[in-house]
Amino acid sequence: MDAHFLTGLIGLAALIALIAIRVPIAHAMILVGATGFAILSGPAILLSQLKTLVYSQFSIYDLSVLPMFVLMGNIASRAGLSRDLFRAANAWLGWMRGGVAMSAIAACAGFGAVCGSSLATASTMGQVALPELRRYRYSPALATGTLAAGGVLGILIPPSVVLVVYAIVVEASIVEMFIAAFIPGLIAVVMFLLTIAIYVRVRSDAGPAGDRVSREEFVAATIGVAPVALVFAAVIGGIYFGLFNPTPAAAIGVFLVTVIAAVRRSMNLAGLRAALLDTAQTTGMIYLILLGAQLLNIFMTRGGVPQAAAAMMANSGLPPMAILVLLLVALIVLGCLMDSLSMILLAIPFFWPVISALDFGMSANDLKIWFGILALVVVELGLITPPVGMNVFVIHSLAKDVPMSQTFLGVMPFFAAEIVRVTLLVTFPALTLWLPRLLAG
Repeated sequence: MDAHFLTGLIGLAALIALIAIRVPIAHAMILVGATGFAILSGPAILLSQLKTLVYSQFSIYDLSVLPMFVLMGNIASRAGLSRDLFRAANAWLGWMRGGVAMSAIAACAGFGAVCGSSLATASTMGQVALPELRRYRYSPALATGTLAAGGVLGILIPPSVVLVVYAIVVEASIVEMFIAAFIPGLIAVVMFLLTIAIYVRVRSDAGPAGDRVSREEFVAATIGVAPVALVFAAVIGGIYFGLFNPTPAAAIGVFLVTVIAAVRRSMNLAGLRAALLDTAQTTGMIYLILLGAQLLNIFMTRGGVPQAAAAMMANSGLPPMAILVLLLVALIVLGCLMDSLSMILLAIPFFWPVISALDFGMSANDLKIWFGILALVVVELGLITPPVGMNVFVIHSLAKDVPMSQTFLGVMPFFAAEIVRVTLLVTFPALTLWLPRLLAG
């Protein structure tokens, strides 16, 4: 066995061990990547690379979109947009059996369109919707399971921070990734709504119907969601129709949500300061993970680990679809153990060379888009998969009286719906690729 390859394998094992003992993922990747790089190439070359690596990594223009989208989500959370979304969704759907839970799903989808974070969507909408679900005596499993599952919509419905990072890692177009995510995101919303409808048919006491609102309240609630529609139309519509690139689109989104918060007086200077600090902390964490991933990627590439994995899979005799399914299952497992951003940065440098070496009958660009959407969908699954579904822990922190086992029980129907969605997206790539091809043509 080649010494460089053996060093790469030892480094990979060391990384897994560090993650297992709860060393922060960024620190673990930087430690393993830098140490392995120094062993293979020498400390002098490592130091020489570090002189320019940080600047070259973080001066990429596309990365400037990350703090903008994070700030837009933070301000939107504090501007009360989540309450408006839930109020409007409840006016439209709340009167049906299971309607309040359906309203929570619709509101999660709407908030994900201005937030881009699964955990933030779950936390924010949980605070808004959970009291209403309790008021109408929804079963604890359905109430908490709905909110945990609804939170995952924030990661795929554009704008998505993880989608931006994936596009940068594999050198795909951020605009095309956003366009491709639209139909799979809508499929998720529809399937979650159908899941609730079936659930309350089977267990009629789990989700009683809410009250019908008056015509005046219905109109007021519908008009109240106009600011969210404006932000979505300006940011995502502007990107889809080529009016501007993602970075200026994100800046426009920040401006609009700030104006909305100021006009409504729903956020004071202290709230703005908190949003800016949260954005700085989150962005710093993302950039540190990006640096660690870059160091680790250089080390592993010099050790030949990704190339060896690609060659092993290509020579395994398995059909490309079987290999794809194995990698997606591995992503689900990884998604149970770490946050989505870390998982994408850790796994994609290993998995992408394997996928790109296989023949799926499509162009390299289409393959990047299709695999990226599939990867994000299965990351969603990891966020609600036992025993370490992070969204479940977020909702449990808001509903401590509900046993976590009940919440995991409540997300299982949504998990089944997600498996169906993954199967559809794998079987019919056109569901992902049709819209980007249409707008490109």
